[in-house]
Amino acid sequence: MIFENYDRVVFAGDSVTDMGSALPVGEGLSDNMGRGFPRVIENMVYAVYPELNIRFTNSGISGNTSKDLLERYQRDVLDLHPQWVSICIGINDVWRQFDTPAMLDYAVSPEDYERNLRKMIESAKAIAKGVILTTPYYMEPNRADFMRARMQEYVDICARLAAEYGCIFVDFQAMYDRYFAYKHSALIAWDRVHPNQIGATLMAKEWLAKCGFDYDHTPEG
Repeated sequence: MIFENYDRVVFAGDSVTDMGSALPVGEGLSDNMGRGFPRVIENMVYAVYPELNIRFTNSGISGNTSKDLLERYQRDVLDLHPQWVSICIGINDVWRQFDTPAMLDYAVSPEDYERNLRKMIESAKAIAKGVILTTPYYMEPNRADFMRARMQEYVDICARLAAEYGCIFVDFQAMYDRYFAYKHSALIAWDRVHPNQIGATLMAKEWLAKCGFDYDHTPEG
């Protein structure tokens, strides 16, 4: 696994990351980490790698677009001095184009999304060991659906920037696409965005796989 003892991993994102976490930054005991995929990741790492002390921090805030996240990025991500930054943003950038189409300033265009992501990646790489870039997604198997098609543009931007900057790339959209060949999206989220515990587990599993997580790990000694 890529994480070392006493590394700090900060999850930056929107409601999919937040999921009821303490605001603006959640970590530690009780439900401060929320109930989303960051909490499942923390559970799995502590269960399988008991010899490691990894500090996981949830810096997700519900409703954020990439513009909103960038505005608080210094305070809620960089100033925490993380060794790893995980970014999951973009769903609201697209969603606002469809649920509030008359409010053009609520959404974020692909061009602005790419600029915002570049700033986040570059500033994080300047201080951290690495960046884990995850895609936004829409739980819709029909790729011709208007919002699903638009979301793919943002997914492709993430893939291209991850390759350009050498980020660890986690494609949540592709993961859900594979899963929905077997199960309907209603099993995970009626609004096709906010995952239940099954979805959070699927996302954590995909994220951990890209970080070298070994389910058969046995602590030495």
